[in-house]
Amino acid sequence: MAWLDKLNPITRRRLRRFREMKRAWWSLWILIIAFTLSLFSELICNDIPLFVQYNGKAYFPALPLTYYPDNVFTGSGKQTRPDYKAIAQSEAFRRTPGNKMLFPLFDCGPDETLNPGDIKIPNEVELKITPLQRAASLQIGPGVKVEFSEDADFFLQGANFRDTFEIPKELETALQARLTNVPSTRYETKLRRKSDGWECLAVLPDFLSRAEKPATVRLSLRSDVPHSGQSTSLFFDKDLKPLRGSIPIFDRVPAAEKQEILAALQKRFDGFVPSFFRELQGENCLVEFDKEEVSWPFRPLYWSHPLGIDESGRDVLARILYGFRISMSFGLLLVLSEMVLGIVIGAVQGYFGGRIDISMQRVIEIWSALPFLYIMILLGSVYGRGFMLLLIIYAVFHWISLSYYMRGEFLRLRTQQFVEAAKGIGVSTWKILFLHILPNALVPVITFFPFSLVGAIGSLTALDYLGFGMPAPTASWGELLSQAQTYRWAWWLIAYPFSALFVVMLLGVFVGEGVRNAFDPHDYGGVK
Repeated sequence: MAWLDKLNPITRRRLRRFREMKRAWWSLWILIIAFTLSLFSELICNDIPLFVQYNGKAYFPALPLTYYPDNVFTGSGKQTRPDYKAIAQSEAFRRTPGNKMLFPLFDCGPDETLNPGDIKIPNEVELKITPLQRAASLQIGPGVKVEFSEDADFFLQGANFRDTFEIPKELETALQARLTNVPSTRYETKLRRKSDGWECLAVLPDFLSRAEKPATVRLSLRSDVPHSGQSTSLFFDKDLKPLRGSIPIFDRVPAAEKQEILAALQKRFDGFVPSFFRELQGENCLVEFDKEEVSWPFRPLYWSHPLGIDESGRDVLARILYGFRISMSFGLLLVLSEMVLGIVIGAVQGYFGGRIDISMQRVIEIWSALPFLYIMILLGSVYGRGFMLLLIIYAVFHWISLSYYMRGEFLRLRTQQFVEAAKGIGVSTWKILFLHILPNALVPVITFFPFSLVGAIGSLTALDYLGFGMPAPTASWGELLSQAQTYRWAWWLIAYPFSALFVVMLLGVFVGEGVRNAFDPHDYGGVK
């Protein structure tokens, strides 16, 4: 490139080093392309059409500084913002040949509240039958005789314990040890019912010796939950036609019980039906009817809202895209502002030194001790939250660390021969500062730029998360993460904003790492 030849050899060598670091080079281009595309978010993701053909006239509502009131398209006399989607579906718009609207690729705006009736979801009800575990407690005396039992009717079926189950020799031995006051560890075994071969788990807890022999020993019986490895849900349409899934126990129940469950399922299409317990095939089962309803926040719909919908009915994809533009714009403006302040103040301190340096250093120490967050909350409560207020408050507090580095560079460079030569020929002080010394002191500025940008984006996200950042309804990653704290089951509210924040900050760190190594006077990775 011709413009590279105009740079000095040191700068060309640094740029060549940076380009040879592929991770940093491609990260930079990804960020540049993504930010450039975000500047045209209105043309990519918007509920305002790109082009409207109406009554033979052409309109371009999505263009900046372009506004058409509702009266233009409906004749209602209203000067408010039109609902273009409702107009496009209206009979008055459709019946005129040639009328048309062209929406962006994603036709959802960042502040658009969706209509629940427009969300298309399957009209189906899920029947869930969950077999529940049964438990009973038996007090066993000598001769394996049940002295007392609780909830044991299902297990014993009206017979005594020995006649009901095949009792292993090991269980009799464990019972006898406890009845003779011998310390014993926990014991478990399977018991098989003689009548039908049904099995349950028998448990004897740990036993410690007592002052007297116990009269009885507690034996717990627990049933296994059947079909634990199979599906226990079945989906039905409004005609009670099975769609998918299977419930083995439901297929075996008598027709009368099945019809009772299906009748309750039919009512679920029109309203809420509470769950209930039923004895099905000898198992105590919980019967539930689940029908998906549209409420905010709502899960991703991969054809219309691929990243889901937030608590206010707004598309998460649109919020993330516009939030990226705001975060990057804020970060770039903040870093440029703090660098201007840091360079100017650090240059004045380092070049003049003496009392000016000492006095300014004491002021900086006092200024840095002020509580930034409290000041921001106070000013926000007085003047209201806004982009410019946040930018100004951040800028006047975050230039201090850079000024230290610039002060040190100017202290070092002011004694160089080229500075003395410039003074000797009568060059003005400001030209010496910013035309002679500053170009040789820009290494800290350039190497800190990517890391400062990443920090600014993270700071804005954190403030939005805490509720002290951008005002509603501004699209913000932090605001989406704050919603995720309230709706912890809505995984898409944390997965997608967090992934976007992570990727952007990771790319920024890769760029910063590459810049730092490219400007390092020592060779990096064998690059010369």
